[in-house]
Amino acid sequence: MSPLTLLIIRHAEKPDDAWPGPGLTEQGVKDDKSLVIRGWKRAGAWATLFGAGVGGADYPRPDGVYATTPGDPDWLNHGPSRRPAETISELAARLGIAPITKFALGEEPALMSEILSRAGVVLVSWEHRAIVSQIVPKIPIESGSPPTQWPGDRFDLVLRFDRRSGVDKFSFRALYPRLLSGDSNHPI
Repeated sequence: MSPLTLLIIRHAEKPDDAWPGPGLTEQGVKDDKSLVIRGWKRAGAWATLFGAGVGGADYPRPDGVYATTPGDPDWLNHGPSRRPAETISELAARLGIAPITKFALGEEPALMSEILSRAGVVLVSWEHRAIVSQIVPKIPIESGSPPTQWPGDRFDLVLRFDRRSGVDKFSFRALYPRLLSGDSNHPI
């Protein structure tokens, strides 16, 4: 097998009681399927961390970025969430690559089949419950213990999986970059 570093993040902050204010599209149009202002700030912070080399070896520059298929922007407040794709949009732009958004929520087996056949560094932005129930179980682990649950109020975590050349299993570690005020370094 080829070496692969897989970085998984949850989409950034969404409209709810913890983060007041409406979800907003990139154009500033109210949309409950989009990020709140703090979520857009986090998207920018991810772009800096992964796209500008400020995170060092723990946060390598991705060769590919994946997110769930976003809802049609003509259908504001309806359809699939745009948050995972919005979360990585600034990073993809900074890297000069097109985000891969061909997999919808519920298509995690196909997503993981494609990702596990890759080499290099891949970043995935997805919905937190599907990360722990549908994505992480598809990753063969040789060391480390990935989380089996992801609290609804945590947006500040990176799951990192590393596969060495010639090995078919991954080592795991959780990273806590503390990009925004209020972020935690406590395990989930």
